[in-house]
Amino acid sequence: MIRVLLADDQALVRGAFAALLGLERDIRVVAEAGTGEQAVEAAARTRPDVALLDIQMPGQDGLATAAALRAAAPGCRVIMLTTFGRPGYLSRAMAAGAAGFLVKDIPPEQLVNALRKVHAGLVVVDPVLAAESLSQGVSPLTAREHEVLVAAAEGGTVGDMARQLHLSEGTVRNHLSAAIGKTGARTRAEAVRIADERGWL
Repeated sequence: MIRVLLADDQALVRGAFAALLGLERDIRVVAEAGTGEQAVEAAARTRPDVALLDIQMPGQDGLATAAALRAAAPGCRVIMLTTFGRPGYLSRAMAAGAAGFLVKDIPPEQLVNALRKVHAGLVVVDPVLAAESLSQGVSPLTAREHEVLVAAAEGGTVGDMARQLHLSEGTVRNHLSAAIGKTGARTRAEAVRIADERGWL
């Protein structure tokens, strides 16, 4: 029996996955969670074999949750599910220890088969996303440039970002300039949009 943890902030989606997996004789959903923090707690308590994690959840997102699960439930393998097929998410998910990466609109039988393969020790990745990820490569942003772009996405002035990140305004401007150059953007707003679309943020 494959013991599964479901984590998605949308109760309707969670319920649909639970109902789908409940039809399989060799799969049992042992826990459901609406946030990443709840998923880690549930995994420590129920020791699932596989966790299906949505990438975008409030608070701790699916990528951070995948990394946290390695400590909370070392035997649990992770499949990331996303509505948005952004290539940058794939490399970040693999770095976080995920064994699978799929978009939510795949046919149900593909999801079930992927779950069984990951449980058996294989890695399963959406082929279209894999090809796009290879063509775009990994994120060129440094940790600081990433941090500054995340702050820029929240709006505010350079001064606001400097205070938030405990940096000088000149340093923030330098990191913004570098990030704008690396994304091929003309403005910081455009840099944020491009980085977000590629899954780098």
